[in-house]
Amino acid sequence: MESALSRIFERSYALTKHADQRFKRSLYHRIDWNQRLLGIKGARGVGKTTILLQRLQSLNLPTETAIYLSMDNVFLSGMDVPELLDDYYKRGGRMLFLDEVHKYKGWSALLKHLYDAYPDLKLVFTGSSVIDIARREADLTRRARMYHLHGLSFREYIAFKDGINLPEITLEELITNASEKVKLLPEDFQPLKHFEPYLRRGYYPFFKEDPEGYPERLQHMLRLIVEYDMAEIAEFDLRNAAKVLRLVAVIAGSVPFKPNISKLAVKTEIHRNSLTQYLHYLAEAKVIRPLYPSGKSSAVLQKPEKIYLDNTNLIYALDPSTPDTGNLRETFFAEAVSRKHRLNFSGQGDFFVDGRYTFEVGGPGKTMRQIKHLDNAWLVKDRQEYPAGRNLPLWMFGLLD
Repeated sequence: MESALSRIFERSYALTKHADQRFKRSLYHRIDWNQRLLGIKGARGVGKTTILLQRLQSLNLPTETAIYLSMDNVFLSGMDVPELLDDYYKRGGRMLFLDEVHKYKGWSALLKHLYDAYPDLKLVFTGSSVIDIARREADLTRRARMYHLHGLSFREYIAFKDGINLPEITLEELITNASEKVKLLPEDFQPLKHFEPYLRRGYYPFFKEDPEGYPERLQHMLRLIVEYDMAEIAEFDLRNAAKVLRLVAVIAGSVPFKPNISKLAVKTEIHRNSLTQYLHYLAEAKVIRPLYPSGKSSAVLQKPEKIYLDNTNLIYALDPSTPDTGNLRETFFAEAVSRKHRLNFSGQGDFFVDGRYTFEVGGPGKTMRQIKHLDNAWLVKDRQEYPAGRNLPLWMFGLLD
């Protein structure tokens, strides 16, 4: 065990010392790091590992007392992980940062054991967005404080890429006082200059590593999500992975997609009884974003009214030729607003938010005609720099997180 722990200590130190502290995600500052057990869920590639390493480095603790360990490390294959971590505690370890915890079989039972056995041990873990801690054999809902990490917001993207810090605003501030909020922006800030590049390749932080290879990396990431991450869902049959990827391709080619379950079943060769279930799994994995009518649940067997891809970067990766402009607008709006608000299908506008607000999303020539008779209704316009009355710029919704 001693040699195994030494290897873990060395690996943890090597990774932690290179953590870049220059840019931190908004979620980093909202997390209550004093919790004994906290988890960060999110899709592949959104930056969960970076948050762990930044936090561990900032603590500046000896490696023997606080370590980072990725649970998908092949080094752990065949090892008695509970015994290894018990030994770590007995040697003075008091903080564990466990990455990709869902890759370890029996991960929830392991976390429960460590939490219950060692009251002075702090545990921080990350996991795929598909994991459901309430449905595992060891229900952790009463013990763990959970957070969800999204990809970069438009505001975060600008800070990360160009070092320009824009204010975070609330939806209430945007719809009631947008003109005043614009005054808080840098005088020479040109939002539309940054917006289109963000829609193409700004959601996943790894866009900086290889801008030209970014679309191919997203396509590869989608295959990993379906073939590996969704394997964590007990009801998902991996033999259908190829059909599920075909389902994603069909949706990508026609979003915003109004699903006809019978036709979709024929196109994808997925039995219609399984189709709504697979759509639910893809939504949990943050590949698609289904939109349900107000008052309807998002239960597994409920047919959505519309389906979007999760973010605009996926649209460009799967349909690089000429993506539909209207689809890009609506997909951006849906992703930006749903981070903190409840989003539903609206029969009168495009979106109904929090059961109160109606939003119609369109281009520069769009008018209020469709929603002018509604109270609490706003027109959201693409390629508009500044707010004007009930006309709000689309890009400003990227400041909500």
